[in-house]
Amino acid sequence: MRFDDMRTVHVKSPSFPVAAANEPITILPQKVWQVLCGDEGHWRAGIFSPKAASAAECPELEIHTCPELFVLMDGRLTLLLLKGTSVEELPLETGKPILVTCAHAGYCPDGAHTGRAFVVERDIFSTEYSDRPPMEGERAR
Repeated sequence: MRFDDMRTVHVKSPSFPVAAANEPITILPQKVWQVLCGDEGHWRAGIFSPKAASAAECPELEIHTCPELFVLMDGRLTLLLLKGTSVEELPLETGKPILVTCAHAGYCPDGAHTGRAFVVERDIFSTEYSDRPPMEGERAR
């Protein structure tokens, strides 16, 4: 990642909507990221359902100052993970959690919003966005 290509977003607590306790929460369709609920100063949880349908449709990566836990709920969703200087594709498996600490993005190989992951992260953090480096066999943008 080149620092001149980065932008930073700071998330401050409380960073989630008020949810009625002991009641189902409505998950909105066709939404890339929906924060569902949280515990102020500690964690928040949401649903991630990318619009992108391929790695080529993910021009940037994001990295947080905290880890994120992803669990595929349904459909297919592939994470792009920056490991060292290369980007690797990791198809998520239903019900198998992954703790992500590196720069990342995601896409649904079957089309926009066809996969959904449950995500847990801190309630207070910063996110840096940067241009995604080319993947193997891909021309530089």
